[in-house]
Amino acid sequence: MKPKDKRKISGYIGFAALILLYIASIVVIPRVSQSGEMLIIGNARLPMSAFAGVVSTIANICIILLVVFYRKNGFIVAIALLLGQIPIWARNLIVTRQLGSLPGIFSTILTLIVIIEIRIWSRKVDRFQQDKVEQLTKQNELSRNMFEQTTEALANAIDAKDRYTNGHSQRVAEYSRKIAREVGKSEEECDRIYYSALLHDVGKIGIPIAILNKPGKLTEEEFAQIKEHPVVGGQILYSIHQFPYLSIAARYHHERYDGKGYPEGLKGEDIPEIARIIAVADAYDAMSSDRSYRLALPQDRVREELVKGNRIQFDPEFAKAMIHLLDLDTEYQMREKESGGNLSSTSEIHCESIYNECTEGIPVTNQMVRLCLYSQPDKGFSEAESMPTLIIFDALDGRVHPGEENNKDLLYYEYARIRLDGRFEERGTRKMESTVCTRKEYAGKPANDSGAGQKYDIEAVKCKDHVLVRVTYGDNSREFILALPDSSRFVYIAVTGEHCTVNGIHVEKTETAVDPDYIPRIAEEVSYIRDCPVGDIPNVQVNNWRTEASEGIPIRNGMTLTLTFHAMSLPTARLVWHCPYISVFSSKDGHINGEDFREYTLVRLDGENWESDERAENSISVNQTSAFAGWIAWKEKNRQGMDCTVTIQREENRIVIETENQGIAIHSVTTIHGDVKNVYVALTGDQCALTNIQITKMKYD
Repeated sequence: MKPKDKRKISGYIGFAALILLYIASIVVIPRVSQSGEMLIIGNARLPMSAFAGVVSTIANICIILLVVFYRKNGFIVAIALLLGQIPIWARNLIVTRQLGSLPGIFSTILTLIVIIEIRIWSRKVDRFQQDKVEQLTKQNELSRNMFEQTTEALANAIDAKDRYTNGHSQRVAEYSRKIAREVGKSEEECDRIYYSALLHDVGKIGIPIAILNKPGKLTEEEFAQIKEHPVVGGQILYSIHQFPYLSIAARYHHERYDGKGYPEGLKGEDIPEIARIIAVADAYDAMSSDRSYRLALPQDRVREELVKGNRIQFDPEFAKAMIHLLDLDTEYQMREKESGGNLSSTSEIHCESIYNECTEGIPVTNQMVRLCLYSQPDKGFSEAESMPTLIIFDALDGRVHPGEENNKDLLYYEYARIRLDGRFEERGTRKMESTVCTRKEYAGKPANDSGAGQKYDIEAVKCKDHVLVRVTYGDNSREFILALPDSSRFVYIAVTGEHCTVNGIHVEKTETAVDPDYIPRIAEEVSYIRDCPVGDIPNVQVNNWRTEASEGIPIRNGMTLTLTFHAMSLPTARLVWHCPYISVFSSKDGHINGEDFREYTLVRLDGENWESDERAENSISVNQTSAFAGWIAWKEKNRQGMDCTVTIQREENRIVIETENQGIAIHSVTTIHGDVKNVYVALTGDQCALTNIQITKMKYD
């Protein structure tokens, strides 16, 4: 039993005893008036004075107990003292026939003195305990701060040896803590993982700088030295006996889930959990940071590598957690921050020439984006020579990379350059038109209208494969319509210029999508399904992440449904998840995103699965059969086109999905909770064309 519970029970007993004594006193006093000083119980005759003395003694003991156990509550002590005097006054009345007498007064005073002394003593004890707690708290905080500063200083010293990994340990520590929180670890466990990750590369302190900073490929001998750093790190941290997890993390963070890592070749869950978490974070930071032999990989390429390394290099649970964090990181904040360069995200830039300095790309979608800016010409240049320019482009990182159109990692593609005086240069569109239009007031007034120079208002929106850019300044307004190479590309706008200072840059994004026909079409829509065979339901071209979906197909209880279709990834597709997806859902109209839409599972043919609703439980088994030739072959086959077969079976609220494509065998089981009668399945995906969709329905017993 806990001490607190014991105090409660003692207090209850004390109060109960006082109440009983009080009742006894009330009963005794009238009995005394009738029978003198003797209490008659049956045939027994007891002296009333002796009885009252015993009662008053017990009452005082109860008071003292209550004062001890409830010394911090003055109200309870006062009630106890008041109740405790009743038996004493009763005794005085019996013995002396008076409410007050010298023994009674003395007993009351003595009780008061004891109570006061106990209160004074308890307050001194409380103050002493509080001081001790504060001292211990300060000491623990000081020790924690010293530990944090020491580990961070050591991590910085390690990172400083390698000019290409500055801040690496700090970032890995942050990512590791995020993964730990994602999988439900306690804050104490997250802290352990954080500090372990902070020191995971401590063994590099023994690696020559020439090897760490070597720009080219390492020799076998040099790589052998690199492979020693986990062992060295484990030995260095082994002496910290109070924190054994530090040594474990340093020693095993380069082990692989398939057993092909180092230094011991541990496999699966034989690798300590803390090391499996750090391994994912470490690999992520390595891919998302610049290295001597390459630039940082774009976010989607990093994600693809995590998907490919699932169950091979990485623990599936922690890889999936990292992938989920990536999906939530829409602004790509989890990466090494760039320093220098020709990019700016500030509200003011100075441009000596086109591309000399650019803002970061502003995404253009089917929701209107409005941009306001001011421009001042450099001294000695006319307005015609000093003009802001818009770069309309696509890139995986949303940034301008002039001259890198063939960079496979960035996929930089420039559509056009638009000078804000109306001149433009077509660079990668199917067609581009410019028209002078009736001046339109800028709908979105900037929050800060304090720029200097000529003011320009810009509106931009994208509808499928068309983009509209409207530029308004003074009494002039001009519209530019661009027909893109296809509908699956992204569009960004960056501001640059020549011989001018652009200031007061302000961006507004609306939340409502424009009508699909908002932009007048100047070129035929690019379609990869128009001339293909049509099956039982219309073909579907999915230009980007789940932008389109097939009709919903009802799944009745006791039914086996077989879908066969032809799938082909679009020319812009480059990742493993650019493939068909299977959605199981319910809605009033039987369409994805319809009224009361609830999605219970989303199964991708590359094997990934995310449960989408709290009313469903999902389990998925993904196996690579002997027919699997690797992810490169998988993507190539998708580009060429492949025939797919998916079987869906429903029994009550249990739905089983089975399919195998290019050696990826998927068995998914979804159990829907609650009374859901109308359940549908639909095909969707990312950057793929789905044609000749055939439906076969069969009832089973």
